[in-house]
Amino acid sequence: MASSRAKTIVTASAVALGATALLNHSLARQAERAHPPAGRFVRAGGIKLHYLESGQDGGPPVVLLHGNGVTAEDWIASGVFGLVSARHRVLAFDRPGYGYSERPRDRFWTAEAQAAVLAEAFMRLGVERPVVVGHSWGTLVAMALALNHPDAISGLVLLSGYYFPTARADIALFSPPAIPVVGDVIRYTVGPLLGSLIAPKMIEKMFAPAPVPPDFTAAVPIPIMLRPWQIKGSAEDAASMSPWAAYAEGRYHEITQLPIAIVVGEDDGIVDVGRHSARLHQAVPGSSLHMVPGQGHMVHHGAPELVARCIDAVASAHRETPSAAAVEQDDVDRAVVT
Repeated sequence: MASSRAKTIVTASAVALGATALLNHSLARQAERAHPPAGRFVRAGGIKLHYLESGQDGGPPVVLLHGNGVTAEDWIASGVFGLVSARHRVLAFDRPGYGYSERPRDRFWTAEAQAAVLAEAFMRLGVERPVVVGHSWGTLVAMALALNHPDAISGLVLLSGYYFPTARADIALFSPPAIPVVGDVIRYTVGPLLGSLIAPKMIEKMFAPAPVPPDFTAAVPIPIMLRPWQIKGSAEDAASMSPWAAYAEGRYHEITQLPIAIVVGEDDGIVDVGRHSARLHQAVPGSSLHMVPGQGHMVHHGAPELVARCIDAVASAHRETPSAAAVEQDDVDRAVVT
């Protein structure tokens, strides 16, 4: 009797999980129909990358790399894409596994692996030595480009980055969907449901103390973030973040030939400013640090003009003295956004 009841429960549970998986897959495809790819595609590193492009050649091109969970459209919503495209050829990539870029299971998608694919994409698209702008997790890829492909880029602008290994509760919270098999079940069943419950508060925390701008939620809707395949990318990135930083911190002293600007919101509640951005500024001689009062992790939304000025400064520093490391000054700039 007990055995029969147990079999019934197992069968019912399997049917329920299967139905939930089908529903989540259907909702993900529905989200894609509502928000189709707006850019172009390039094959590099054996995968298809989606990117947005605008502007014109006039100085070094600019490449924008988004953070965890979002897509390339975040750069459009912030206003940075439009500001920079007025003076540069600018490309905003969906990193592998996000938006409409592929993320096959044939490799571990570390920051180094993503950087290698992007370096090849630059070559295929004729993007010569761009200024690379990374936000949040995108700064890890930007740093990997600087360390492993220094001749492929001309400078860095790093926003709200994570650079040194630290204990983080969110890694344990968001990493389970990266676990083989078990993670597949999570991201196709309970993952999107739980994500829909916590995403609004997480987005508020990302922007705090500033409000969440309507342009962001329109450009990067939650249903796109919660597609099972994008959950996988986000989880894998969360899991690999601290190990990669532990490896990379021993190499930061190698970055001596690239101008670097570091921009951070003083009230960032996601990544500790002192442990990461301020410490990186000390570790990389000649870098400039710009701290924006009243802004949090999504500093590029609150200070797009400052980000654009830093991009121009890095581009100018490369043109004038390719070996220069300083952007504008070596000390800390407490930027006031008006």
